[in-house]
Amino acid sequence: MREELAHQAAKLIAEDGLTDFALAKRKAARQLGAQDTRHLPSNNEIETALHSYRALYQRDSHPAALLQLRHEALDSMRLLASFNPYLTGSVLSGTAGEYSDINLMLFSDDAKAVLLFLLKNKLEFEDGEWRVKISGHEEIVPSYTLTGESGVQIHIVVFPENARHSGSRHPETHATIAAVEALLAE
Repeated sequence: MREELAHQAAKLIAEDGLTDFALAKRKAARQLGAQDTRHLPSNNEIETALHSYRALYQRDSHPAALLQLRHEALDSMRLLASFNPYLTGSVLSGTAGEYSDINLMLFSDDAKAVLLFLLKNKLEFEDGEWRVKISGHEEIVPSYTLTGESGVQIHIVVFPENARHSGSRHPETHATIAAVEALLAE
């Protein structure tokens, strides 16, 4: 049943544009009549199912959509290069589709520096906050949502500089500008 739920959630993400894995899991459970939702598939199981789904049913359209998102992510990262950006999420993992957004992590000890950069460059954005754990402590950090040239949402979360060196960045889940350039060169 977990596998069926993972594949149904993947289908909802791929076809209906759901971006929230938890919502996709709950909706899949309802659609499949799975009353016991204590044993829902993990996000990793859904990602695996999403890779399979896109390879089977979207093999013609998915590569181009993913490539466009990765190019737009790289352009944004280059613009924000002074804040040591990392790409994370579905655009990096390869599960992103036409409804996906771009997720970037920036690093600065001056949280207002990013805000001032966005204002100085006349970029339209919405601001917000994220609650994150940094070195075992819960903190609230600023976030910004921009709209890219193609209309895709670019979510930016600004972490303090010391979080960049915490050792929690892994090549499979966090990519620097150079890593995204290498990914696009493949």
